[in-house]
Amino acid sequence: MPTFIAPDGTELAYHLRGRGAPLVVLPGGPMRASAYLGDLGGLAGHRRLVLLDLRGTGDSAVPADPATYRCDRLVDDVEALRVHLGTERMDVLAHSAGGSLALLYAARFPRRVARLVLVTATPWALGLAPTAGHRLEAARSRSGEPWFAEAFPLFERWLAGKADYDPAFAPFFYGRWDEAAAAHEARSYDEFNDDAGTVYGSEGAYDPPATRAALARVTAPVLVLAGELDGGPRPALARAAAEAFPHARFTVQPGAGHYPWVDDGEWFTARVTAFLDGDGQTPPPAGD
Repeated sequence: MPTFIAPDGTELAYHLRGRGAPLVVLPGGPMRASAYLGDLGGLAGHRRLVLLDLRGTGDSAVPADPATYRCDRLVDDVEALRVHLGTERMDVLAHSAGGSLALLYAARFPRRVARLVLVTATPWALGLAPTAGHRLEAARSRSGEPWFAEAFPLFERWLAGKADYDPAFAPFFYGRWDEAAAAHEARSYDEFNDDAGTVYGSEGAYDPPATRAALARVTAPVLVLAGELDGGPRPALARAAAEAFPHARFTVQPGAGHYPWVDDGEWFTARVTAFLDGDGQTPPPAGD
């Protein structure tokens, strides 16, 4: 397991999977260990995934100062990884909450990003936040599924802040609730650093006007990939995030939820690989 030292002296770990040109991968959560990403639905067959365990998660050390869990301060860790890898520019893929970290990294170090892929990314850094209404809208579209009647009332209570997370409504986060999705969900419970997650987006983490101004100058190609059935973000919100970049493509993966590589790894891998290879085969903007 390779490691490197962050600017504040914290030892950080990353995991290598697959072959090909490196692709730095930033996990979501917020503050979830990178193990849940697996091989990203087969993407490791085309790219060498560099899966970062953010500080205090997975195999990375707990920092001396918990304030360094804040999203804007994690940007220094991503830059330290680039320096450690010895590359002038790097391709980056970010999932979910990791999308805001990627946005802040691109805003601060635009010349260090070769290509950027934002997968069902949560664009808090742009002042765009999924709402309970967005999530309920997506959830209601699943009303014909056999687990819906039990799961939906629990999901409503959770979104209203009246209940803790319940595995019974996990199906809402996947495009199809099958054995693969259930196995993916089952392994998640020990991967989160909840204390770090509360700091991630705390006061001072984001400055949306400044970030938007900086991203408007980013010349790197960007792919924003949304899941058709995802509630956070809904495709329309993901499209709005794509508009922050001058050279962004936007696509919606049909039938996918928040983990599109689990729902259809072949579709996901084909679209992401086409974009990263720059062959012009990434689909044009998809409808909401």
